[in-house]
Amino acid sequence: MRNLIFIVCFMLAANFSFAQEKQDLKFTDVYDVKTTSVKDQQSTGTCWAFATVSFIETELMRMGAPELDLSEMYVVRNAYSSKAKKYFRVHGKGNFSEGGQAHDVLNEIKKYGFVPEQAYLGKMYNRKIHIHREMVKSTKSMLDEIVKNPNKEITPVWDASVNGVFDTYMGVRPEKFKYNGKEYTPKAFQKEMKFDPSQYVELTSYNHHPFYTQFNLEIPDNWSGDLYYNVPIDELMDVMNNALKNGYSVCWDGDVSEKGFKHRKAIAYLPKAEAIDMSNSEINKWDKSSSKKSKKKSANNEEVEVDQNLRQITFDNYKTTDDHLMHITGLVKDQNGKMYYKTKNSWADDSNKNGGYLNMSEAYVRLKTVAIMIHKDAIPAKLRKKLNL
Repeated sequence: MRNLIFIVCFMLAANFSFAQEKQDLKFTDVYDVKTTSVKDQQSTGTCWAFATVSFIETELMRMGAPELDLSEMYVVRNAYSSKAKKYFRVHGKGNFSEGGQAHDVLNEIKKYGFVPEQAYLGKMYNRKIHIHREMVKSTKSMLDEIVKNPNKEITPVWDASVNGVFDTYMGVRPEKFKYNGKEYTPKAFQKEMKFDPSQYVELTSYNHHPFYTQFNLEIPDNWSGDLYYNVPIDELMDVMNNALKNGYSVCWDGDVSEKGFKHRKAIAYLPKAEAIDMSNSEINKWDKSSSKKSKKKSANNEEVEVDQNLRQITFDNYKTTDDHLMHITGLVKDQNGKMYYKTKNSWADDSNKNGGYLNMSEAYVRLKTVAIMIHKDAIPAKLRKKLNL
């Protein structure tokens, strides 16, 4: 009888809690930066290119250029070549995969410029979608055999051999192309659009390195060993808010593995109470639906309070990992006055109810941001001085 009373009470409490959480959130814009349309990275691990190219397209619009649809795959193709060279130089001890970072896009633009989407589609195989697994796994196998040095002397054609695979799958990179009736090289097109990669920096926030200095962020996809400015989390949040307030967007790198990250529902948040797995419990035998409801959380719940120490703990124990890059284009608030970051994802415009965008709560962003890329001018003057920018 005591067990039955407990079960009934639990069900009532769960249903009451769920009813409270059922409230639909209504968002209004605080800051909204004009950007380009949502794209789809499809079956590739190239979020880093899609997020950063979106960021660059948005920057070009901010600076007065026409709205452009730049080729993500042109950047990806160049990055694969650079990554193969680095993997070879470190004798196969580095990272060769589909992943990358925002600075990879800038590094490739510095060398090769950029092109519009129509000039390089980056897909030569008979599939409707981009899919890179076969290409990347086969080239990695080639590289792994090459660095074993079976001939006892590396031949000078290994690079052409590996790049031949990339060209077969993705296509030969254009030396020239026509756009609006005019012929360009990729570098000339970049120059005409007046995009300067040197004006952008990456910032992070971890206390295992001194603040206001640069360090090589220890994440696998930082295969190039680029440096990030390290600042306290409060100042990192100030940078993002200052940027959005002044018409700059933010390229965001972070963790999307949390249960509170719900792209389909267009929301990401950090519920304070941990969801309890009741799947094997006694109560689940009596009412499976009530146990499922009890696990449901919403952005109305009280969220985790995030400080510098918690950020470091979750980075060190791998609960915050470098999962995904997206593009923050605005700040919104719900009907309760709670702030969220309007975030453009690269999982297609029909991937959720919000046209491919989601709103990430301030708590989520404070904890789950690994790094950001920003224009130098979007950084508050006081912090720029501390960083010698």
